[in-house]
This record gives sequence, structure tokens and C-alpha cells, in this order.
Amino acid sequence: MNTKITIVLIEDEKNICHFIASTLTAQDYKVFTASNAQTGISLITSSCPDLILLDLGLPDRDGLEIIEEIRTWASIPIIVISARTQEQEKVRALDSGADDYITKPFGPSELMARIRTALRHSNRLHTDSLINQRPYQAEGLVINFEKRLVTLDGAEIHLTQIEFKIVSLLARNSGKVITYDSLISNVWGPYADDDNRILRVNMANIRRKLEKNPAEPHYIFTEIGIGYRMLEDKEG
Repeated sequence: MNTKITIVLIEDEKNICHFIASTLTAQDYKVFTASNAQTGISLITSSCPDLILLDLGLPDRDGLEIIEEIRTWASIPIIVISARTQEQEKVRALDSGADDYITKPFGPSELMARIRTALRHSNRLHTDSLINQRPYQAEGLVINFEKRLVTLDGAEIHLTQIEFKIVSLLARNSGKVITYDSLISNVWGPYADDDNRILRVNMANIRRKLEKNPAEPHYIFTEIGIGYRMLEDKEG
């Protein structure tokens, strides 16, 4: 089974929240919902979503503050869903770091189209390489970013959500060293342990799944004291 794309929805109006969550679930997205900023930020740091849907008018904090905070440590696509229709409000949200702005009310078709567009653009954030527009391929290992599917010599490899994010980030930058801090920041945000333990545990699990001999890795190499480097894509 492929890893589902994860979305965090922060919306305090119950009817709208239910409508959006039901629409996304029916389209096979994994959805976490929050009715306030505090819960929403906690969900973002714990679930490492692929996209955030954010209402600006939350009970505990203004949505613009949330966008600015998230942008200090993550490039996750953020789509604002708001009843604020003034052009100035839209500009402020986009200038704060939002990727898109949908005005309430909206239909499911528009919402899904905006989400697909934001996810396509997010695949190009890490590097301008053509690898973001096609699967990573190197010596039997294939990573299809769009389908979120990993295969090794034709057999599907089952990765957790976090493991896929790590492998995906390394693959999109194959041949380059990605530092421990950069990986932790991109995957977990600023609240992860600062001793790299959570990264080391996940990397050990990844290597058990990908490598014939994890002690002598063929696909993901350790640059001691710096970070990790993935075998260069054969077309990269």
C-alpha cells in the first residue's frame, strides 16, 4: 500500500472542518484536524504533513502569525481558507508565506485543484533538478515521488511516513550531502531532539529495508559528523 499524502487542517468552524475533511478522505488523503492554533502546530510537528490548510480566524491566534512561525523552520505548502475577501488580506497572507488563498465558500473541485497544484510545486522546492519531475532511479532502487512508491529490484518497500520523507529529501538531492540539521529541520521542524537520535533511529530502519548489508550501505552513505548522501540518480 502506498504512503498516503498527509494534510493538517486547522479550522474552527465544525461544519466546514467536517466538509473539508470528508472531501479529502474520500480522495484518499490522510487528514488531521485541529480547531485552534495550539493544537494545529502540535499536529504539524508530530505528523510532518505534506500540506497545511489554514483558516485565518482562529480563536487563540491569528492565522498570519502561524504562517510566519511555520516559515521560520519549514517549507510545507500552506493554503489559506478564509472568509476574509479583501485583496489586502490575501496579499498579507501570501507575503507572510502562504502558497495559495481560497475564499469561503468554495466547492470541492476547486479545493482539490488547489491542493494538487500546491503539492506539485512543493516537489520543486528542494532543488531545481529534473529529478523532481520524474522518479529517482539508481541501481534497482526506484522512488516515485508522485505515487509515493518505493521499489527495490521491482519489489515494493514499505516505508513509514517519516522514513519516506527522509528518503525523498535525500533522493531529490542525490549525490549531495544533506546535513543532520537540515534533515531534522525539514522533516520534524524545530522541536525535535537536538542529539540526532530520532534521525539515527529512522535511518537505521531505512537501511534495514533498503540495504543488503546495512553495515556497508550501497544507497545511503554517512558523512561522519556532517550528514547523509544518497547514491546519485543515474540520470542526475
